[in-house]
Amino acid sequence: MRELADTARRWAAQGRTGVLARPITEQGFGPRHPADALLVDADGNCHGTLYRGVFDEHLAAEAAALTAGHTARVREVSVHDDEVERAGLTCGGQAEILLQPLDTVPAHWWDLLAEGADAALITRLDETQTQAVSTVVTPDDTVPEGPVQAVEQARELLVRRRAGRDARFTDAGLVLIESFPAVPHLVIAGAGELAELLVAQAHLLGWQASVTAAAEVAVGLLTERPAAACLIVLSHERDVDIPVLHAALTTGIAYVGALGSRRTQTRRAEALARAGLDEERIARVHGPIGLDLGARTPAETALAVCAEVLAALDGRPARVLREGTGPINA
Repeated sequence: MRELADTARRWAAQGRTGVLARPITEQGFGPRHPADALLVDADGNCHGTLYRGVFDEHLAAEAAALTAGHTARVREVSVHDDEVERAGLTCGGQAEILLQPLDTVPAHWWDLLAEGADAALITRLDETQTQAVSTVVTPDDTVPEGPVQAVEQARELLVRRRAGRDARFTDAGLVLIESFPAVPHLVIAGAGELAELLVAQAHLLGWQASVTAAAEVAVGLLTERPAAACLIVLSHERDVDIPVLHAALTTGIAYVGALGSRRTQTRRAEALARAGLDEERIARVHGPIGLDLGARTPAETALAVCAEVLAALDGRPARVLREGTGPINA
Protein backbone atom coordinates (compact mmCIF):
# COMPACT_ATOMS: atom_id res chain seq x y z
CA MET A 1 0.00 0.00 0.00
CA ARG A 2 2.84 2.45 0.78
CA GLU A 3 4.02 2.36 -2.82
CA LEU A 4 0.62 3.74 -3.86
CA ALA A 5 0.84 6.84 -1.65
CA ASP A 6 2.55 9.14 -4.14
CA THR A 7 0.18 8.09 -6.94
CA ALA A 8 -2.89 8.58 -4.74
CA ARG A 9 -1.74 12.05 -3.65
CA ARG A 10 -0.93 13.03 -7.23
CA TRP A 11 -4.35 11.93 -8.46
CA ALA A 12 -6.02 13.88 -5.65
CA ALA A 13 -4.03 17.02 -6.51
CA GLN A 14 -5.02 16.65 -10.17
CA GLY A 15 -8.67 16.06 -9.31
CA ARG A 16 -8.58 12.60 -10.88
CA THR A 17 -10.97 9.91 -9.71
CA GLY A 18 -9.93 6.42 -8.76
CA VAL A 19 -10.79 3.35 -6.74
CA LEU A 20 -8.72 1.59 -4.07
CA ALA A 21 -9.01 -2.22 -4.09
CA ARG A 22 -7.79 -4.56 -1.35
CA PRO A 23 -8.86 -7.87 0.25
CA ILE A 24 -11.29 -8.08 3.14
CA THR A 25 -11.00 -11.85 3.46
CA GLU A 26 -8.91 -14.38 1.58
CA GLN A 27 -8.03 -18.05 1.56
CA GLY A 28 -5.13 -19.69 -0.23
CA PHE A 29 -2.87 -18.01 -2.82
CA GLY A 30 0.28 -19.01 -0.90
CA PRO A 31 2.85 -16.58 0.55
CA ARG A 32 2.29 -12.98 -0.45
CA HIS A 33 2.64 -9.49 0.92
CA PRO A 34 -0.19 -8.72 3.38
CA ALA A 35 -0.19 -5.07 2.38
CA ASP A 36 -0.80 -5.53 -1.35
CA ALA A 37 -3.40 -3.19 -2.85
CA LEU A 38 -4.46 -1.81 -6.21
CA LEU A 39 -5.39 1.64 -7.48
CA VAL A 40 -7.62 1.82 -10.56
CA ASP A 41 -8.25 5.08 -12.42
CA ALA A 42 -11.30 6.05 -14.47
CA ASP A 43 -9.69 4.67 -17.64
CA GLY A 44 -9.07 1.26 -16.08
CA ASN A 45 -5.33 1.76 -15.60
CA CYS A 46 -4.00 -0.16 -12.58
CA HIS A 47 -1.24 0.82 -10.16
CA GLY A 48 0.04 -1.62 -7.56
CA THR A 49 -0.60 -5.35 -7.47
CA LEU A 50 -2.99 -7.99 -6.17
CA TYR A 51 -2.35 -11.67 -6.81
CA ARG A 52 0.24 -10.94 -9.51
CA GLY A 53 -2.27 -8.94 -11.54
CA VAL A 54 -4.45 -11.92 -12.43
CA PHE A 55 -7.63 -10.05 -11.45
CA ASP A 56 -6.64 -6.54 -12.57
CA GLU A 57 -8.90 -6.43 -15.62
CA HIS A 58 -11.83 -7.87 -13.69
CA LEU A 59 -11.39 -5.44 -10.78
CA ALA A 60 -11.03 -2.49 -13.16
CA ALA A 61 -14.40 -3.39 -14.70
CA GLU A 62 -15.95 -3.72 -11.26
CA ALA A 63 -14.52 -0.36 -10.24
CA ALA A 64 -16.02 1.27 -13.32
CA ALA A 65 -19.40 -0.21 -12.38
CA LEU A 66 -19.36 1.31 -8.88
CA THR A 67 -22.75 2.99 -8.52
CA ALA A 68 -22.83 6.76 -7.98
CA GLY A 69 -23.44 7.56 -4.34
CA HIS A 70 -22.00 4.24 -3.15
CA THR A 71 -18.69 4.34 -1.29
CA ALA A 72 -18.08 0.59 -1.33
CA ARG A 73 -18.45 -2.48 -3.51
CA VAL A 74 -17.43 -5.98 -2.43
CA ARG A 75 -16.73 -8.61 -5.06
CA GLU A 76 -15.46 -12.18 -4.89
CA VAL A 77 -12.52 -13.39 -6.97
CA SER A 78 -11.04 -16.87 -7.24
CA VAL A 79 -8.44 -18.80 -9.19
CA HIS A 80 -8.07 -22.57 -9.28
CA ASP A 81 -6.55 -25.50 -11.18
CA ASP A 82 -4.83 -24.58 -14.47
CA GLU A 83 -5.41 -20.87 -13.85
CA VAL A 84 -2.96 -21.02 -10.94
CA GLU A 85 0.00 -21.99 -13.13
CA ARG A 86 -0.93 -19.48 -15.86
CA ALA A 87 -1.11 -16.72 -13.25
CA GLY A 88 2.24 -17.68 -11.73
CA LEU A 89 0.73 -18.07 -8.27
CA THR A 90 1.97 -20.54 -5.66
CA CYS A 91 -1.50 -22.01 -5.21
CA GLY A 92 -5.14 -21.21 -5.88
CA GLY A 93 -7.43 -19.26 -3.63
CA GLN A 94 -10.42 -17.01 -3.27
CA ALA A 95 -10.97 -13.60 -1.77
CA GLU A 96 -13.49 -10.86 -1.14
CA ILE A 97 -12.20 -7.56 -2.50
CA LEU A 98 -13.30 -4.17 -1.21
CA LEU A 99 -13.51 -1.46 -3.88
CA GLN A 100 -13.59 2.03 -2.38
CA PRO A 101 -13.59 5.40 -4.19
CA LEU A 102 -10.30 7.17 -3.62
CA ASP A 103 -11.94 10.39 -2.48
CA THR A 104 -13.46 8.58 0.53
CA VAL A 105 -10.05 7.51 1.84
CA PRO A 106 -8.64 10.20 4.19
CA ALA A 107 -5.87 12.25 2.59
CA HIS A 108 -4.01 12.06 5.90
CA TRP A 109 -3.68 8.31 5.37
CA TRP A 110 -1.66 8.75 2.21
CA ASP A 111 0.47 11.47 3.85
CA LEU A 112 1.40 9.13 6.71
CA LEU A 113 2.24 6.29 4.34
CA ALA A 114 4.40 8.57 2.21
CA GLU A 115 6.27 9.72 5.35
CA GLY A 116 6.90 6.10 6.38
CA ALA A 117 5.10 6.67 9.69
CA ASP A 118 3.14 4.26 11.89
CA ALA A 119 -0.50 4.27 10.83
CA ALA A 120 -3.61 2.11 10.72
CA LEU A 121 -6.80 2.54 8.70
CA ILE A 122 -10.18 1.44 10.04
CA THR A 123 -12.92 1.07 7.43
CA ARG A 124 -16.50 0.39 8.51
CA LEU A 125 -18.95 -1.18 6.07
CA ASP A 126 -22.73 -0.96 6.38
CA GLU A 127 -25.01 -3.99 6.23
CA THR A 128 -25.45 -3.67 2.47
CA GLN A 129 -21.68 -3.34 1.94
CA THR A 130 -22.31 -0.34 -0.31
CA GLN A 131 -21.18 2.35 2.12
CA ALA A 132 -17.75 2.65 3.72
CA VAL A 133 -16.33 5.12 6.22
CA SER A 134 -12.57 5.17 6.86
CA THR A 135 -10.69 6.73 9.76
CA VAL A 136 -6.96 6.87 10.55
CA VAL A 137 -5.39 5.65 13.80
CA THR A 138 -1.82 6.48 14.87
CA PRO A 139 0.08 5.66 18.08
CA ASP A 140 -0.08 9.36 19.06
CA ASP A 141 -3.88 9.65 18.92
CA THR A 142 -5.21 10.40 22.39
CA VAL A 143 -8.89 9.96 21.51
CA PRO A 144 -8.95 8.24 18.11
CA GLU A 145 -12.16 7.90 16.14
CA GLY A 146 -13.71 4.55 15.26
CA PRO A 147 -15.10 1.52 17.09
CA VAL A 148 -13.27 0.94 20.36
CA GLN A 149 -12.58 -2.75 19.65
CA ALA A 150 -11.18 -1.96 16.22
CA VAL A 151 -9.01 0.88 17.51
CA GLU A 152 -7.54 -1.38 20.20
CA GLN A 153 -6.75 -4.08 17.65
CA ALA A 154 -5.22 -1.54 15.27
CA ARG A 155 -2.90 -0.33 17.99
CA GLU A 156 -1.98 -3.90 18.92
CA LEU A 157 -1.01 -4.62 15.31
CA LEU A 158 1.12 -1.47 15.22
CA VAL A 159 2.88 -2.51 18.43
CA ARG A 160 3.70 -5.87 16.81
CA ARG A 161 5.40 -3.89 14.05
CA ARG A 162 3.92 -6.03 11.28
CA ALA A 163 1.83 -4.91 8.33
CA GLY A 164 -1.42 -6.76 7.86
CA ARG A 165 -5.18 -6.75 7.51
CA ASP A 166 -7.98 -8.16 9.61
CA ALA A 167 -11.74 -8.07 9.07
CA ARG A 168 -13.99 -8.53 12.07
CA PHE A 169 -17.53 -7.91 13.21
CA THR A 170 -17.89 -5.28 15.94
CA ASP A 171 -20.80 -3.43 17.49
CA ALA A 172 -20.48 -1.06 14.53
CA GLY A 173 -20.73 -3.87 11.95
CA LEU A 174 -18.07 -5.30 9.63
CA VAL A 175 -14.77 -3.49 10.06
CA LEU A 176 -11.56 -3.81 8.04
CA ILE A 177 -8.44 -3.01 10.06
CA GLU A 178 -5.27 -2.30 8.08
CA SER A 179 -2.02 -1.85 9.96
CA PHE A 180 1.10 -0.27 8.45
CA PRO A 181 3.89 0.19 10.99
CA ALA A 182 6.93 2.17 9.99
CA VAL A 183 9.19 0.22 7.63
CA PRO A 184 12.07 -1.31 9.67
CA HIS A 185 15.31 0.63 9.31
CA LEU A 186 18.46 -1.34 10.10
CA VAL A 187 21.10 0.95 11.58
CA ILE A 188 24.34 -1.00 11.17
CA ALA A 189 27.22 0.26 13.31
CA GLY A 190 30.33 -1.13 11.65
CA ALA A 191 31.47 -2.01 8.16
CA GLY A 192 32.71 -4.87 6.04
CA GLU A 193 31.28 -7.81 4.12
CA LEU A 194 28.66 -8.70 6.72
CA ALA A 195 27.38 -5.12 6.72
CA GLU A 196 27.00 -5.25 2.94
CA LEU A 197 25.14 -8.57 3.11
CA LEU A 198 22.85 -7.26 5.84
CA VAL A 199 21.95 -4.34 3.58
CA ALA A 200 21.22 -6.72 0.72
CA GLN A 201 19.08 -8.96 2.95
CA ALA A 202 17.20 -5.94 4.30
CA HIS A 203 16.39 -4.75 0.78
CA LEU A 204 15.03 -8.21 -0.08
CA LEU A 205 12.64 -7.83 2.85
CA GLY A 206 11.59 -4.34 1.79
CA TRP A 207 13.41 -2.78 4.75
CA GLN A 208 15.71 0.22 4.83
CA ALA A 209 19.33 0.01 5.95
CA SER A 210 22.15 2.42 6.78
CA VAL A 211 25.79 1.57 7.48
CA THR A 212 28.17 3.77 9.44
CA ALA A 213 31.37 3.28 11.43
CA ALA A 214 30.87 6.55 13.33
CA ALA A 215 29.14 6.39 16.71
CA GLU A 216 27.63 9.87 16.47
CA VAL A 217 26.13 9.12 13.05
CA ALA A 218 24.61 5.85 14.27
CA VAL A 219 23.11 7.57 17.32
CA GLY A 220 21.65 10.26 15.08
CA LEU A 221 20.00 7.63 12.86
CA LEU A 222 18.54 5.87 15.90
CA THR A 223 17.01 9.01 17.36
CA GLU A 224 15.82 10.39 14.02
CA ARG A 225 13.11 7.74 13.59
CA PRO A 226 13.09 5.55 16.73
CA ALA A 227 9.78 3.86 15.78
CA ALA A 228 11.44 2.29 12.75
CA ALA A 229 15.03 1.86 13.92
CA CYS A 230 16.66 -1.52 14.64
CA LEU A 231 20.29 -1.50 15.75
CA ILE A 232 22.90 -4.03 14.65
CA VAL A 233 26.34 -3.45 16.16
CA LEU A 234 29.20 -5.05 14.24
CA SER A 235 31.96 -2.85 15.61
CA HIS A 236 34.08 -4.14 18.50
CA GLU A 237 35.60 -0.73 19.21
CA ARG A 238 34.62 0.48 22.68
CA ASP A 239 34.25 4.08 21.63
CA VAL A 240 31.66 2.93 19.10
CA ASP A 241 29.73 -0.05 20.43
CA ILE A 242 29.14 1.21 23.99
CA PRO A 243 27.75 4.70 23.19
CA VAL A 244 25.62 3.33 20.35
CA LEU A 245 24.21 0.48 22.47
CA HIS A 246 23.58 2.93 25.32
CA ALA A 247 21.67 5.27 23.02
CA ALA A 248 19.58 2.44 21.59
CA LEU A 249 18.67 1.02 24.99
CA THR A 250 17.71 4.39 26.45
CA THR A 251 15.72 5.35 23.34
CA GLY A 252 13.70 2.14 23.56
CA ILE A 253 13.94 1.03 19.93
CA ALA A 254 12.37 -2.30 19.00
CA TYR A 255 15.50 -4.36 18.34
CA VAL A 256 19.07 -4.08 19.65
CA GLY A 257 21.61 -6.67 18.53
CA ALA A 258 25.39 -6.96 18.77
CA LEU A 259 27.85 -9.24 16.98
CA GLY A 260 30.58 -10.84 19.03
CA SER A 261 31.63 -13.73 21.24
CA ARG A 262 30.13 -14.37 24.66
CA ARG A 263 33.24 -12.84 26.16
CA THR A 264 32.66 -9.67 24.11
CA GLN A 265 29.02 -9.61 25.20
CA THR A 266 30.10 -9.77 28.86
CA ARG A 267 32.56 -6.92 28.33
CA ARG A 268 29.83 -4.79 26.78
CA ALA A 269 27.32 -5.60 29.52
CA GLU A 270 29.81 -4.57 32.20
CA ALA A 271 30.57 -1.31 30.39
CA LEU A 272 26.85 -0.53 29.97
CA ALA A 273 26.31 -1.20 33.69
CA ARG A 274 29.10 1.24 34.56
CA ALA A 275 27.35 3.74 32.28
CA GLY A 276 24.26 3.54 34.48
CA LEU A 277 21.99 1.03 32.75
CA ASP A 278 20.17 -1.57 34.82
CA GLU A 279 20.12 -5.32 34.15
CA GLU A 280 16.66 -5.24 32.57
CA ARG A 281 17.74 -2.81 29.86
CA ILE A 282 21.05 -4.53 29.25
CA ALA A 283 19.22 -7.85 28.86
CA ARG A 284 17.42 -6.41 25.81
CA VAL A 285 20.61 -6.74 23.78
CA HIS A 286 20.47 -9.73 21.41
CA GLY A 287 24.01 -10.97 21.69
CA PRO A 288 25.47 -13.15 20.39
CA ILE A 289 23.31 -11.94 17.56
CA GLY A 290 21.07 -14.00 15.28
CA LEU A 291 18.94 -17.13 15.38
CA ASP A 292 20.67 -20.49 15.77
CA LEU A 293 20.29 -21.65 12.16
CA GLY A 294 23.72 -23.22 11.88
CA ALA A 295 25.05 -20.15 10.06
CA ARG A 296 28.73 -20.27 9.12
CA THR A 297 29.26 -17.96 6.15
CA PRO A 298 28.68 -14.18 6.18
CA ALA A 299 25.62 -14.62 3.93
CA GLU A 300 24.15 -17.23 6.28
CA THR A 301 24.88 -15.00 9.25
CA ALA A 302 23.08 -12.07 7.61
CA LEU A 303 20.05 -14.32 7.11
CA ALA A 304 20.15 -15.49 10.74
CA VAL A 305 20.38 -11.90 12.00
CA CYS A 306 17.49 -10.61 9.89
CA ALA A 307 15.41 -13.64 10.89
CA GLU A 308 15.94 -12.72 14.53
CA VAL A 309 14.99 -9.10 13.85
CA LEU A 310 11.81 -10.27 12.13
CA ALA A 311 10.82 -12.48 15.08
CA ALA A 312 11.65 -9.77 17.61
CA LEU A 313 9.58 -7.15 15.80
CA ASP A 314 6.60 -9.50 15.91
CA GLY A 315 7.17 -10.19 19.60
CA ARG A 316 7.36 -13.94 19.20
CA PRO A 317 9.97 -16.59 19.99
CA ALA A 318 11.49 -18.34 17.00
CA ARG A 319 9.90 -21.73 16.43
CA VAL A 320 9.47 -24.49 13.87
CA LEU A 321 6.18 -24.15 12.01
CA ARG A 322 5.70 -27.91 12.03
CA GLU A 323 5.46 -27.86 15.84
CA GLY A 324 2.87 -25.08 15.99
CA THR A 325 -0.90 -25.08 15.60
CA GLY A 326 -3.33 -22.82 13.80
CA PRO A 327 -2.77 -20.63 10.71
CA ILE A 328 0.88 -20.37 9.70
CA ASN A 329 0.58 -16.66 8.81
CA ALA A 330 -1.14 -15.51 12.02
